[in-house]
Amino acid sequence: MSLLPLFLSGKLALVTTVILVMLAAPLAYILHNARFRGKSLLEALINLPLVLPPTVLGFYLLILMGPKGGVGRLWDWLTRTSLVFSFSGIVFASVVCSLPFAFQPMKTAFLKIDKRLIESAYVLGLSRISTFFRVVLPNSIGGIAAGAMLVFIHTIGEFGVILMVGGSIPGKTRVVSVAIYEAVESLHYREAGIMSLSLLPVCYTVLIFVNLISERKNHGALR
Repeated sequence: MSLLPLFLSGKLALVTTVILVMLAAPLAYILHNARFRGKSLLEALINLPLVLPPTVLGFYLLILMGPKGGVGRLWDWLTRTSLVFSFSGIVFASVVCSLPFAFQPMKTAFLKIDKRLIESAYVLGLSRISTFFRVVLPNSIGGIAAGAMLVFIHTIGEFGVILMVGGSIPGKTRVVSVAIYEAVESLHYREAGIMSLSLLPVCYTVLIFVNLISERKNHGALR
C-alpha cells in the first residue's frame, strides 16, 4: 500500500489551514466590526459551503477554475499552467470549502472580547491594525486554534469537491479519501481498511483538542 495519498492529504490540510488562518482571522474581525448593507448576504455566501452538497460546490468550482472560468483564465495568465487537476487547484477548492470552519469559530471568539480592551488600546494611541495584532489576536487564540483544527480535520476528510476539481492523479491530487473510495470500488477492502484506520487516531485526537479548547473557553466565560 502506498503512503503517498496519506502524505498528500496531510500536505493539503496543512497548506489549507495556514492559508485560512491568515485569511479568515482578518475577514472575521472586519465583518464583526463592519456595518453595511448586504453584510448578512456576504456572511451567508461565506457559509454556503456548509449547506451545499459537495458535488454541487465542486461543479461550480470546476467551472470557475476551468480554462474558460475567470479564476482559471487568471491562473493560466499568471503561471501558464492549468488550475484544475493540479495540487494548487485542490488547495484553492479546499480553501473555499473549508472557509466556514475557520470563519465561524474566529467570529465567535471576537464577539467574546471585552470591548473595553479595544477602547483602551485606542485611547493609548494604537492604530486599528496594531490593536488587531496586539490585543484582539492574543485574546482570541482559543477560537483561532479551534478554527485551525476544524479546517485541518475537514480538509483531511474532504472527498466530493476534491474529486470534482482534482480527479485522481497519483502524487498530485490523489488524496487519501479518494484513494479509499477507489480501493473499495476495486474490492481492495484490506487496503481501504488500513487507510481508513490510519485516519481514526488523527481525527479523534484533533476532536479531543477542539473539545478541550471549547471547555476552557466556557470555563473562562463563566468566571
